[in-house]
Amino acid sequence: MSIFSAVEVGPPVEVFALNQACLKDPNPNKVNLGVGAYRTNEGKPWILPVVKKAEAAIVADGSLNHEYLPVLGMDSVTNAATTLLLGDDSEAIKSKRAFGVQCLSGTGALRVGAEFLCRILKRTTFYYSSPTWENHHKVFVYAGFAEPRTYRYWHQDRRGIDFEGMIEDLKGAPEGAVIILHACAHNPTGVDPTQDQWKQIADVCEEKKLFPFFDSAYQGFASGDPNKDAFAVRYFVERGFELLCAQSFAKNFGLYNERIGNLTIVQKDESTKAAVASQITLLIRGMYSNPPAFGSRIVNLVLNDATLRAEWMECIQTMSSRIITMRKALYDELVALKTPGTWEHITQQIGMFSYTGLNEKQVDILIKEFSIYLLKTGRISMCGLTENNVKYVAKAIHEAVTRASSKI
Repeated sequence: MSIFSAVEVGPPVEVFALNQACLKDPNPNKVNLGVGAYRTNEGKPWILPVVKKAEAAIVADGSLNHEYLPVLGMDSVTNAATTLLLGDDSEAIKSKRAFGVQCLSGTGALRVGAEFLCRILKRTTFYYSSPTWENHHKVFVYAGFAEPRTYRYWHQDRRGIDFEGMIEDLKGAPEGAVIILHACAHNPTGVDPTQDQWKQIADVCEEKKLFPFFDSAYQGFASGDPNKDAFAVRYFVERGFELLCAQSFAKNFGLYNERIGNLTIVQKDESTKAAVASQITLLIRGMYSNPPAFGSRIVNLVLNDATLRAEWMECIQTMSSRIITMRKALYDELVALKTPGTWEHITQQIGMFSYTGLNEKQVDILIKEFSIYLLKTGRISMCGLTENNVKYVAKAIHEAVTRASSKI
C-alpha cells in the first residue's frame, strides 16, 4: 500500500474551478464573472501600455543578470512601494520607522506578516471580516494562528456595511488580537467604511490595543486615485499605530503572475527595525529564500520614473473608469427590466467586485442555465461585464430572481 493512500482529495478552490468550468463550456454566450482579473471591453486580458514600455527597457538593458535578489528584496522597489502606500510626505518614512519587504504578491506579504506575528510576537488570535477574501483564513491558520474569529461586516438587508455590528465585535476582541482590515475596495463586498467610520475603527483599535494588519490589494485600481485609496492606512499611521500592510501589484499593474508585492512594517521608532528585519529575513529564508526579480524590476522602473509613473496613473484611471461604467450599465439594465429587489448597492460599491445579494439557488440557475459563472456567495467580478454581454447578464439575473423561491 502506498504511503499516500490515506491522503484524501481536498475540496476545489472555487474561483479556479469556476474558471476551468467556464473555459470548457461550449456556450458562445458564456460569461466569466468569477475571476478577479481586469478584462477589456472585449473581454480580453490587458497588458498595461506602461508595463510594455518597462518590459522593453528591461530586456534592452544588457547589464542585467539573473543573480539572486537579497532576501528582503530590492531596496528601490520596497522604498517606492512603501512611499506609494504612505505618501511622499510621510513622517513615518522620513523618521525611518516604516520600511518595506518585497514578497510574493499580496498573498505572500500576508503570509510573511502572519508568520512574523505568530512565531516572533506570539500572537494567537486574528479577526477577519464576515465575509472576506476566502484565503485570509487559510493564510493565517497555516501560519500558526490558533484562534480565528470574525467580525460582522455585511448587512444583507441594507446591502451595505454592518458598521454597528463591526464595532461591537471589535470592542469584544481580546487585547493584542490581530485585526485584518481591507484598505480599500473590500473583497468581496465592494463596500468600504467612510472616513468618519475609519476614525471610529481606529478609536476602538487604540482603546482595545488591537493590532491592525491592512490588506491593500487595489490601491489606485479602486478609485483611480492611489492617494484616496490609501486613506485608511495613512490615517492609522498618522495616529501613531504600529501596523503591517500587505500590498499587491497584481491588479493595479496587471502583473498577476509575476508575484510582486510588498509588506510595509510601521513601528514606533527606528530602534526596532534591525531586529524586526533580521527575524523576517530568517522567516523568508526558511520559506522561499528570496523573491523573483522580473516583476519587481517593472514596478521599480515605473514608480521611480516620473514619466512612466504618470502613464501608469492614466492606466489605472482607464481600468477604474471602465469598472464604474459597467456598474452603472448593469444597474440601468436591471432597473429597466424591473427586476425584483433593490440594486442601488451595485453602483454604490467600489472596486473590482460586487456583492450582488444573489442567493445560492439563483447563482445555480445562472451557471447551469445561462453559463454565467460567479461565486456561490453572489459575488461577481465587474471586469467580466462588457458592453456586449451586460444585457444578457441582466436578463439572466432578472430571470433567476423572478423564478427562484427566495427574494433578494
